[in-house]
Amino acid sequence: MDRISELAVENDRYRMGLRDRKRIVIKIGSSSLLHKETARLDYHQIDILARELSDLKNRGKDVILVSSGAAAAGREALKMDLDVYKNETEMNVKQACAAVGQARLMMIYQKAFEEYNQLTAQVLMSRATASNPTSKENLNNTMTELLRLGVIPIVNENDSVATAEFSLGDNDNLSAIVASLMGADLLILLSDVRGLYTDDPRRNKDAQFISYVPHLTEQYLNMGKDSTGSGAGTGGMATKLHAAKIAAASGCDMIIASTENGTGVIYDIVEGANIGTLFRADKEQGFDLSRYLDEI
Repeated sequence: MDRISELAVENDRYRMGLRDRKRIVIKIGSSSLLHKETARLDYHQIDILARELSDLKNRGKDVILVSSGAAAAGREALKMDLDVYKNETEMNVKQACAAVGQARLMMIYQKAFEEYNQLTAQVLMSRATASNPTSKENLNNTMTELLRLGVIPIVNENDSVATAEFSLGDNDNLSAIVASLMGADLLILLSDVRGLYTDDPRRNKDAQFISYVPHLTEQYLNMGKDSTGSGAGTGGMATKLHAAKIAAASGCDMIIASTENGTGVIYDIVEGANIGTLFRADKEQGFDLSRYLDEI
């Protein structure tokens, strides 16, 4: 059996073990929450997302959602005809949209999750939260208690005062930070990209899809260089690969998957379906999150 065949078999076997993961962090990007034609909120997909996460919760899993979309929700509420993720849009306008949209987005999530008898809680944080020992401990204590009480925490960057998400696609990294701090064993990044390719498939038709990464080497990391996000999001493949570095080194598996066929893909992923790119946990001895934060 050649190495490619060995990796395929290993991938299939390893994915079946995802059913046993106990603490799961799901990050959903703005592009997955909006209609492509109008860039307005897709309430149907939000409802499916709430149903999928509620089902995971009912199966005995700890579930944490890291959600983008505040700025887009604010733009919609304010009836602004602009793309809040474009560099040409002034930062104060983006942050104003985020301030309005964060409350609106949480209201939408609360209503959606209530339909499935689930409680949610809003948690706003930033990379600085993870850098400060006191803030980090307080965050861990709060989130641990929320999970103990059966609540689904919904985490976002505090966009009304921070600028990182608009320029760095920070919710990719933020979700990995959350997974690391909370000892999660599976991180799922949902966006508009299928997963990792050997090159940008939008520019190179010969780019090959990679379904399984047992060890995140420099060769894989270089495949994400110069990639960008969609028009409705900010995180390109480079930020997702950095998130994979944090997750894998802290002992957490990570999957990048597309919501092209809807947010119902979560169920199939957790059931072990060969969807997206799986980055296998590769726990680093003496793992130091602050070292990875310095790279962001």
